[in-house]
Amino acid sequence: MDSNEKSESPFRKVRLIPRGKGRRRRLKRRGPANRLRQGIYLLPSLFTAGNLFCGVFAILFAINGEYHKAALLILAANLLDGVDGAVARLTHTTSQFGVEFDSLADVVSFGVAPAVLVYVFALQPWGTWGGFGAALFAVCGALRLARFNVQTLATEKTYFTGLPIPAAAAMIAATIFMHFMLGLENAGSKPLVFIVVACVLAGLMVSNFRYFSLKQHHFKKRSTIGLLLSALAVIILAIAMWQIVLFSALLLYTLSGPLLRLLAVRKRRREEQALVQA
Repeated sequence: MDSNEKSESPFRKVRLIPRGKGRRRRLKRRGPANRLRQGIYLLPSLFTAGNLFCGVFAILFAINGEYHKAALLILAANLLDGVDGAVARLTHTTSQFGVEFDSLADVVSFGVAPAVLVYVFALQPWGTWGGFGAALFAVCGALRLARFNVQTLATEKTYFTGLPIPAAAAMIAATIFMHFMLGLENAGSKPLVFIVVACVLAGLMVSNFRYFSLKQHHFKKRSTIGLLLSALAVIILAIAMWQIVLFSALLLYTLSGPLLRLLAVRKRRREEQALVQA
């Protein structure tokens, strides 16, 4: 082979890049974008961590006898729990890790924290029976979360099966606020009231009653003005007497599951009677 043929060989035209040099350039170009993407994925978990912090501090405040602060932290955990899901959906960063982390945080903030709060605030004089009522609330809350995680893909997104555990925890906090507002924090009937509330909420969490999912609710455009006026009225009432508004709204939502079941049964009976008469 002569020199001309050697110069025309395709292997002579290949330019070898030192190992690692091009890789470093690619990493430098993609570095900021990757860091931004990782930060976006981390954002919902930060709100979930805030939810968990609120739950732990609610337990500590309840043990120290600062019941009002503990109840406020449970409501703050509710707010953060709603924000982390909304952020995950808006940024399209929903992941299995986030789902599991959110469930673990909810067990503490909406299961253990309200159970400790209701026990120390009202059920401690009943000893073991009071502890059983508080533990029943926490256990049923954990069962509710486990069932929700298993049935997420199989159930309708417009409804929850069983009372959601954040709503049950908020109902405990709202009942405590009402006791402070009415001056009943030292009433003798307090243990009986709260053990009934805890057991009823525990039963509703593991029940098959359907509850509206506000996350998937879409309001009609034509009702925007009415919705804004209603929201303004609620805000004014909430500023003036927020304990009553909070308690009433949560009580209405808590009872909506059994009421929907009752209405569905009555509707079915009417349809059966109409078929028989026809």
